[in-house]
Amino acid sequence: MQRLYDFLRRHPTGVDVFWAFVLLGLSGMSMASGMYDAGREAIVAVPVALGLSTVVALRRRAPEKMLLLAITVGVVQLVFGVRPSIGNFAMLVITYTVAAVGERWASRLALVCSLSAAALSQLRWEAEPGGSWAQAVFVTIVMTVPFVLAWVLGDSLRTRRAYFSQLEERAARLEREREAQSKVAVAAERARIARELHDVVAHNVSVMVVQADGAAYVMDAAPDQARQALETISSTGRQALAEMRRLLGVLRTGDAPESGEYVPQPDVEQIEELVEQVRQTGLEVDFKVEGTPRPLPSGVELTAYRIVQEALTNTRKHGGPDAGASVRLVYFDDGLGLLVEDDGRGAAHELYEDGGADGAGHGMIGMRERVGMVGGTLDAGPRPGGGFRISALLPLKPAG
Repeated sequence: MQRLYDFLRRHPTGVDVFWAFVLLGLSGMSMASGMYDAGREAIVAVPVALGLSTVVALRRRAPEKMLLLAITVGVVQLVFGVRPSIGNFAMLVITYTVAAVGERWASRLALVCSLSAAALSQLRWEAEPGGSWAQAVFVTIVMTVPFVLAWVLGDSLRTRRAYFSQLEERAARLEREREAQSKVAVAAERARIARELHDVVAHNVSVMVVQADGAAYVMDAAPDQARQALETISSTGRQALAEMRRLLGVLRTGDAPESGEYVPQPDVEQIEELVEQVRQTGLEVDFKVEGTPRPLPSGVELTAYRIVQEALTNTRKHGGPDAGASVRLVYFDDGLGLLVEDDGRGAAHELYEDGGADGAGHGMIGMRERVGMVGGTLDAGPRPGGGFRISALLPLKPAG
């Protein structure tokens, strides 16, 4: 049975043609039974029946044209006096069809014709000669109701289809927006991972390079210092591997977790350890904390740590020999202030602003992005008298 329903849905015109032949056969039986008087009425009844059957056969392929054909057939019936028969059921069908799927002007025209067809039929063929006007009005209303119901049913179906079409369009739009948001989220996550990798690699590798150069220089003259430098290289490498394992762990979906524990993300309390690590490379760093330390949002703590890390890394890379640096953490009522300065020669200012012609300076770009993500402000540039200064203000969001 389901196959039959599917076949009928796939061939709507074939179904309409079948019912058109049925309607034509019933009209032929009416004519054969002597319903029409011999002469002009019987002759005109044949093309009328054919026209009404055509209306049913092609109602879904050309609803507006079939409506005009039905109106024409109705006018011919009025003019030549061909009384309504079973074939006029096609007018109910085309009224419903046009209201459901036709153009708006055709739907309105069908409604007007539906309201006037019964009255015109009563005027042309009085149901009971000599009857009262009340009977004529009652018969007109009774004949009008089926046409109006057919139009209302078709128009309701049109409204329902339009509603479901809007729902489908909205669902498709939401799906597209969801995909776009997913792509934005993926791009943001990639940028975050890139910033984290840059900070981890740039800082730790630069420390290891400095320590390796120092160890090679004092290997023969001061073996103890060389051994200490190698130990620093080893611990720094392990720390870098641990941070990279934690960072890249988010990309391993579905894989078995690696053995070992992942280190937590750096916070403000580890800045002092960071400064001490930098001091071991030979860079003099003055570190001070002002205000009353208190718990901070994790995003603010990570941003503060990475800013100090990147700033000290830049000092080692661009400050030159005998450069010194200072780090200040200031706790305000509504924010955390950072000030990192050095008295070295610094790098070209455009490297920090635009990334440089050779692609350098991405650390500063990532620093600005980090600060922007937590709603803070960052100011970086050459310091009067030489060196470079980085100052940032990170707002503290209220809990909850």
